[in-house]
Amino acid sequence: MVFSSLIFLFLYLPIVLLIYYCISYKYRNLFLFAANLFFYAWGEPVFVLLMLFSTVSDYIHGYFIGKYRETNKKKAKILVISAVIINIGLLAVFKYTGFLCETLNYLPFLNLPVPSIPLPLGISFYTFQTMSYSVDVYRGDAPVQKNIISFGTYVSLFPQLIAGPIVRYKDVADQIDNRRENLDDFTKGVRKFIAGLGKKVLIANQMGFLWDSIRANYTNSSLMSWIGIIAYSFQIYFDFSGYSDMACGLGNMLGFEFLKNFNYPYISRNISEFWRRWHISLGTWFREYVYIPLGGNRKGKARLLLNTFIVWFLTGFWHGASWNFILWGLYFGVIIVIEKFFLLKILDKLPKFISHIYAVFLIIFGWVIFYFEDLSEMGRFITSMFNFSSFSANNDALTFLLSYIPILVIALAASLPLGSMLYEKIKNNKYYWIADTLLCTIILILCSASLVSEGYNPFLYLRF
Repeated sequence: MVFSSLIFLFLYLPIVLLIYYCISYKYRNLFLFAANLFFYAWGEPVFVLLMLFSTVSDYIHGYFIGKYRETNKKKAKILVISAVIINIGLLAVFKYTGFLCETLNYLPFLNLPVPSIPLPLGISFYTFQTMSYSVDVYRGDAPVQKNIISFGTYVSLFPQLIAGPIVRYKDVADQIDNRRENLDDFTKGVRKFIAGLGKKVLIANQMGFLWDSIRANYTNSSLMSWIGIIAYSFQIYFDFSGYSDMACGLGNMLGFEFLKNFNYPYISRNISEFWRRWHISLGTWFREYVYIPLGGNRKGKARLLLNTFIVWFLTGFWHGASWNFILWGLYFGVIIVIEKFFLLKILDKLPKFISHIYAVFLIIFGWVIFYFEDLSEMGRFITSMFNFSSFSANNDALTFLLSYIPILVIALAASLPLGSMLYEKIKNNKYYWIADTLLCTIILILCSASLVSEGYNPFLYLRF
């Protein structure tokens, strides 16, 4: 079940909210835990057991880490290592076994069978969350959660379960047992959710259809190849940021406050800034649980380089078991190292529009690497992008493209902070609530109509 589905919008969510607000505070976590499991079981009935295993395992580890943290530091450290190994082991088995076997089969003396293991929904997200819990308890950054229902509610919380954001336990530890829902937060949550739904259904889906159509019919034109990858850049942004907005909105409806996961990344003037604005929760996780423990930038330039490449290798590999994801991560790692050592000083002196063009070009090229798992197909597409002798397009292609110009303009405008700037200016106007309510109603109606009439509703991060 995904948020941008009619069954979620008009059946699951209303029922959950109705029951949630009708029952006593002391039973809300228990109900929410059951609702979370039902949500996950809708798409992955078997793998609910895997998520429950992860929940119980990390609950037990966290309990004993907290018990021994002060009295037996060595035993507590062993327990942290055990928790990390179990979580990484789950990811390795379900996400990377096939890739590892395929890679080893390149050796001339090996012919390993390649298992076909289905990837459980959300495993990349909830394993990172549970790992952060064990580490934070060990560091003393988070309290031990002694109620397994409360801990299970955190791990399985349906707003951010299958595609993030990655919510660290220490950021919501107090909210798990002590949140107090109110009308203002609920209203804010509805607004966030509908805005995210509009991003996903009205923009991302249209950009995805444009990209798929160009990929199938028009990649013999350099112009169309560029338009296509720009459309994909908009699709992946509005798809994932829209889902994150919906997740944060749902969290507000239930009394939680999740940290922002996207902050207009396409306005960045360099790649370092882009990664401070894109998938913020993932970048924060790798910085706090990998980069800083490795030594960060405190142990000389050689160690800084090594730590940076380890983090970016893992960032790419986290996204998928394929060489293009590793290449994508290292691509950004190399650029960020170059920026840190000298390029940022140059970019800061350039006019803003030049540094912005630099960043946007590298970001878009990065999405080419991200999209194509077949490296030879990636090479052909890159060739088509830079084959400017075929820059023009035939009449059919141009006619098709012209029909998408309005939505491309809307996508461009929506990727800029124009809406938030306008909101800040008018939010204190006494008639603002009328315009706000009207706009949310229109977006919800348009999204519902689109979901009813169209079958095209992919979600790119569903299986990461």
